[in-house]
Amino acid sequence: MNPHTPYSGPSFEDRMATVEFRVAEQPHITVDSEVCRSCTTKACVHACPAGLFVPTSDGGVLFNYEQCFECGTCYLVCNAEGALTWSYPEGGRGVVFRRS
Repeated sequence: MNPHTPYSGPSFEDRMATVEFRVAEQPHITVDSEVCRSCTTKACVHACPAGLFVPTSDGGVLFNYEQCFECGTCYLVCNAEGALTWSYPEGGRGVVFRRS
C-alpha cells in the first residue's frame, strides 16, 4: 500500500461491529493499585487503545477488563514492576475478531 493512498477499508465503527467480547468471570489482567500509586507516568492510562485504564482519585488505577483487546500494550508500557499481572483469558473467553 502506498503511504500516500487514502485508506479505503471499513471504518473503525464498522470494524468494531465485528468484534465480540466473551467476558470471562475472572479478569485476565489484574492491577496492583498500591504499586500504581507510586507510578509517575500512568503510561497504561494513555497507551491502552480501548481506554480501559482509569486513574483514581487516590493515585491508583482502575482496569475494566470486559472490553479488552488483549493486545498487551499495557503490559509493555508499564514501568512499575509487579503492577500488572497479565495472562490469556480462560479457554473460549476474551475478544473474538471476525471478518465481515
